Amino acid sequence: MAREGKVVGCHTFEAWNDELCRGNEAKRLMVVDFTASWCGPCRLMAPFFAELARKLPSVMFLRVDVDELPSVAADWGVEGMPTFMFLKEGRILGTVVGAKKDELQQLLAKHMMNTTTTTTAPSSLKIMHSYY
Repeated sequence: MAREGKVVGCHTFEAWNDELCRGNEAKRLMVVDFTASWCGPCRLMAPFFAELARKLPSVMFLRVDVDELPSVAADWGVEGMPTFMFLKEGRILGTVVGAKKDELQQLLAKHMMNTTTTTTAPSSLKIMHSYY
């Protein structure tokens, strides 16, 4: 799949719905970065989020600019940026609000352990911690 290992930007409501459906049908863990171009902490987290996507291709990483899709942000209860939301099969598994790399990694490791049978995710995340 061309999307694996990349952050997929959802710039239209249709693109957002398509990605949600794709992830739900595949029963994949999704991490959504609700961001804004004017947000300093969002810009700080963007390279880190992209690196996680490269290291963990089994997870879907999506990005939604709240100024482009304010109705999506409102529908999902986003109040601060950046907000990282963990989704699977239509359920919200958890959120991280703010530029909190460690918290993001911990929640990602937790949900990867619950959704995969391999133990490669935690070691990949430990590598990420030393990188940043």
